[in-house]
Amino acid sequence: MNRRDFLKSSALGASIAASGIVTMPGADAMPRLSPLPGNALNGHARVAGFSAHGRNWTVWDDLRSGDGMMTLVADGKALSLSKRTEPTYATAKPPYLGLKLRDIAQAGADLLAEKLLAHGDDPDEEEVRLAAPPCASDFDPREIGSRLPWTTLIGTVQAGDTMPIFPNGRDRCFRPAHVFPELRGDEIAKKRNEGLLGGWLPAIHKVIPMEDGRWYDLLVFADVEATDPLIVQTWHRTIEVKDGKPLKTSYGHSYSPYPPRRTLPDAQQFYTALLAFVSAWQTALGDMAPVTLPGQDWADMARHAFAKELIVRPGGTYPKYGAVDRDYFGPEYDGFQDIFTSSLYANLEWGRFAQARAVLDNYFSEFVFDNGMVNMRGPETGQYGLTLSLLARYLRYTGDAAILRKYRDRIAATVAVLTDLHDESLNLPKSDRGYGLIHGWSESDACLHPDPTMWWKPYYGNSAFAVRGWRDIAAVWTQIDPMGASAAKDWQARAIRLQARLIESMNANIRRDLTPPYIGPLPGTSDTFREALAGHRETEQGWAHRVYCELLQADVLPDDLANLTVDCLRQHGGTVLGVVANFSPANDTHRDLLGFITYGYAQQLLRLDRIEEYLLFLYAHRHHAHNPGSWVAAEVAGIGGDLPLFCIPAQLTIPLLVRWMLVFEDSDADRLHLGRAIPRDWLGSGKPIAIEGAPTRWGRVDFTLQANPARKSVHAEVHLSKGNVPAETHVRLRLPKEHRLRSATVNGDKARLTGKDRDTVLLRGADGPVFRIAATYT
Repeated sequence: MNRRDFLKSSALGASIAASGIVTMPGADAMPRLSPLPGNALNGHARVAGFSAHGRNWTVWDDLRSGDGMMTLVADGKALSLSKRTEPTYATAKPPYLGLKLRDIAQAGADLLAEKLLAHGDDPDEEEVRLAAPPCASDFDPREIGSRLPWTTLIGTVQAGDTMPIFPNGRDRCFRPAHVFPELRGDEIAKKRNEGLLGGWLPAIHKVIPMEDGRWYDLLVFADVEATDPLIVQTWHRTIEVKDGKPLKTSYGHSYSPYPPRRTLPDAQQFYTALLAFVSAWQTALGDMAPVTLPGQDWADMARHAFAKELIVRPGGTYPKYGAVDRDYFGPEYDGFQDIFTSSLYANLEWGRFAQARAVLDNYFSEFVFDNGMVNMRGPETGQYGLTLSLLARYLRYTGDAAILRKYRDRIAATVAVLTDLHDESLNLPKSDRGYGLIHGWSESDACLHPDPTMWWKPYYGNSAFAVRGWRDIAAVWTQIDPMGASAAKDWQARAIRLQARLIESMNANIRRDLTPPYIGPLPGTSDTFREALAGHRETEQGWAHRVYCELLQADVLPDDLANLTVDCLRQHGGTVLGVVANFSPANDTHRDLLGFITYGYAQQLLRLDRIEEYLLFLYAHRHHAHNPGSWVAAEVAGIGGDLPLFCIPAQLTIPLLVRWMLVFEDSDADRLHLGRAIPRDWLGSGKPIAIEGAPTRWGRVDFTLQANPARKSVHAEVHLSKGNVPAETHVRLRLPKEHRLRSATVNGDKARLTGKDRDTVLLRGADGPVFRIAATYT
């Protein structure tokens, strides 16, 4: 499909202009307005007036701080946009919780995680944030090679590229410093605060302070009405502020002036474009399941991740691994399986079914061949299994068998990739360490080495995901192929056989001479992954971090083996700040964490009820695998403030983790978990917690939860889909540790409590589909 045809095929409900170029949905509409409270504008400065959509508008900005609200008012109604920011520089003194970086890097144990969890309670989010300098807070642009020192980016659905934004607010075409010379160079912006307009919109807000108490307030966003197929047009606003008042304001659009033909825009043009921008993005993300959290920035972060995905994917659909830099924007990455699996998973979990379908259709049309191979240089064996599992999830969530029938033969060929490898392994001598296990690359980059057979090995993650993929696709296969019952039966049998062989091999290869016991990423290893990587020599344990993440995510291990694997990573150099590390030899200078693929590790923490560790992962990923404020996610992030490389699978991790803390289903049991990992202080705050229309294989679920600290009571409400409910629904009430549940009722009857802390209300499906829980605590 050529680029123009591809842009026309966007499945986001985008409109087609007369020129044939896609524009963003809702770009010419009005954003949602709310009534204006009587005192909402107290202390705000009037910064502009303009006319648009047949109304007269005034623009008010609370410039008393960089986090003040912007409000656009017309006819007594308002569009209120927050400007919350985060410091982009290190604020902890001393850093690393008082530990030495050398000790953190050298230790087998995750010293930072141990310190953050030492009190035996949920980790403190602020303490986690301060545990290391944030991403991109301390890097030398002269030491990043040919890369540009950009720290965030903007774009639209329709444009085939993105626009990098640099610390001082400039992009590749426009510089606010032309009007405000003080803003020349990025050094002036090292101590800035940064955020997103409206909390989640892809509009960058920067606050750059000056020594005399003045500061600069900068906004930049992409022009959603632009029709360029590649170029990203941009809007800019810069205000010089003193004592809460605007001293000087300048607007810009895309390019520097070339008078008299090209001049700077005025306020009317800028704010009219802002209305279109907000409207377009509200429409583009309108199908996401609504969520209310005590820390609303978490909901904003999840929503922004999907906005960033639409920016990064040309036309909103075509896959790209990264942005701006040749690594990772080059087409050789487009078919990378992780782009597809992370996107399909995250969009499904948040009810974005149209986007999920568009991504699925594009991938199987453009990147899967008739023989099941992918149009990418190095297929990752485990990702074939995850793909099959997610296709089954897509069908269970959406009921849309038509798109899967369209690609039935390619799906069957994907299954055959794994069954062929399984057959090969069964032809090995039973004495071979890889007998009965799936051989193949675990990591795409293996194919780039002089001898890629070094990594054609029986990695445990390959077999685990094959089991999961066969099991899940077999359960729905006759809905895709009505004549496929015998094939599904064979896949189910293979899943049982391979799972048993996997567990047998793992149990036979545990090194119990180490504390805790050590299990390698494949059978027959005599040294740990850190020892194997020492000296940077090539080793079959290269990229073992991926193997462990996929092994755990597949959820085919008994709890004892899963716990052993987690402990092995925690104590033998495999995590940092509770997040799976980018494995490396012990050294004196760095211990990097992985921003992408690690969500499988976190998911297993949740299954094993290791909730404090799950929350540590969540907090650490947010604060140390994202640039602060603008939330650009890192593929790999150091803990020294260096500038990481962005990739979109890392960006989609937080939406998955936030969804699972609220709504999470067992892989095989007829069981649903609600509120399983809600932080104790969230419930203790007394603020509402809710998600509406969360998709599950039993249908959509509404879940609300709120405590009343004054009355020592908790109320929850669960709405399941009528006629299709799980056998069990577990609703956890994670109160602060000093409290204990005293009593609980469900629909007026005494509740059944379960869980190690007796904090979980058990709902039986036959009693539903609506459940009202009332509890008291001491």
